[in-house]
Amino acid sequence: MIEKVIIMGAAGRDFHNYNVYFRNNKRYDVIAFTATQIPDIDGRLYPAELAGEMYPQGIPIYSDSKLSELIKEHKIDMVAFSYSDVPHIEVMHKASIVTAAGADFTIIGAPYTMLESSKKVISVCAVRTGCGKSQTSRKVLRILQDMGKKVVSVRHPMPYGDLTKQIVQRFAKYEDFDTHKCTIEEREEYEPVVDMGAVIYAGVDYEKILRQAETEADVIIWDGGNNDTSFYKPDINIVVFDPHRAGHETSYHPGETNMLMADIAIINKVDSAKPADVEKVRETIRKHNPKAEIILADSELILKDAESIKGKRVLVIEDGPTLTHGEMAYGAGVIAAQRYGAASLVDPRPYLVGTLKETFKKYPEIGTLLPAMGYSPQQVKDLEMTINLCDCDLVLAATPIDILKLINIKKPTLRIQYEYKDNSQPTLEQLIKKML
Repeated sequence: MIEKVIIMGAAGRDFHNYNVYFRNNKRYDVIAFTATQIPDIDGRLYPAELAGEMYPQGIPIYSDSKLSELIKEHKIDMVAFSYSDVPHIEVMHKASIVTAAGADFTIIGAPYTMLESSKKVISVCAVRTGCGKSQTSRKVLRILQDMGKKVVSVRHPMPYGDLTKQIVQRFAKYEDFDTHKCTIEEREEYEPVVDMGAVIYAGVDYEKILRQAETEADVIIWDGGNNDTSFYKPDINIVVFDPHRAGHETSYHPGETNMLMADIAIINKVDSAKPADVEKVRETIRKHNPKAEIILADSELILKDAESIKGKRVLVIEDGPTLTHGEMAYGAGVIAAQRYGAASLVDPRPYLVGTLKETFKKYPEIGTLLPAMGYSPQQVKDLEMTINLCDCDLVLAATPIDILKLINIKKPTLRIQYEYKDNSQPTLEQLIKKML
């Protein structure tokens, strides 16, 4: 009997699960994907070029809000939950909707979806969005480069454009960002790696990406997204924890899965967190994954003119996903404002333009910060207009990229960067050398 399936996702894990589990599997008939978290991805199509010979018309993508209706209309047998950074209770709310509508609810086992590489793989995952995966991945890259290894990073998917043109994406120079029409969110992840003289891959078909990456690497770094599990089977599984959100490591999916699979558990941001929260996270790791090596790290602020912050009314721009579905109340920009004596944080909400109004309506807890939303050209334009309308003395741009390269800010602007820094023994380098 052929089972009718819906895959719930957010343009990432869902497509990967389809590719490795459902594509060309005659046991299943995938009727649709549903989409959430990322703006403007529903109403699209998973194209025939990627869907395989069983789906010559492709597979439609609908809004998550239509889930129950779709189950009943198509007499769906099974719904596969396939996206990340979701509270455990919310996962079960989705399960209740699915089972009440008459279908089975499933989460595919993490190891089952991990592709095996002929090269060594180090994965960098996390228990929440915004823990510091990217800076940790860059630190791993530096360590391996210093060891004389040829290293390639592979980033968790962010396929927001034409999927047929994003099957395999390779970024080695700035021109590649324009060629692939990268969003702000994509450039935040890719630019710092290219700046290090390295290559980073992304896309949709991670089997094809892996095989191409293997041709130019001794070691592959899996650079995770949100708190998703690795798409590749790791030789070393590094998982990053955030003591500013102590307790989240056991209350979000699939972050808790990452914790349970970790070889190296990095408690990041200890330089700005409460010692009691650091210890709380440490004890949780010891309780649930006693085999993991636990190390501490700082998220070190890097800025050129800290004195310019003192006494200023500052508008803080932080990483978009970290503030939205990552639910982080603040990031490096706020820490810099507080540490270096800003007079106040300017509230951007009276000045919001266009799509940013919808962002704050959906995520009202953002408060007096401005997320660097840039999933589309219109969002980038709205971000630029909002910043320039804000009544502030100084803009603190705490996004991973130099946002001034993408938008025209007509106000004094100070870039806030942040990098991984060891805060305990053994160091990350010592553990990687030992485990490799």
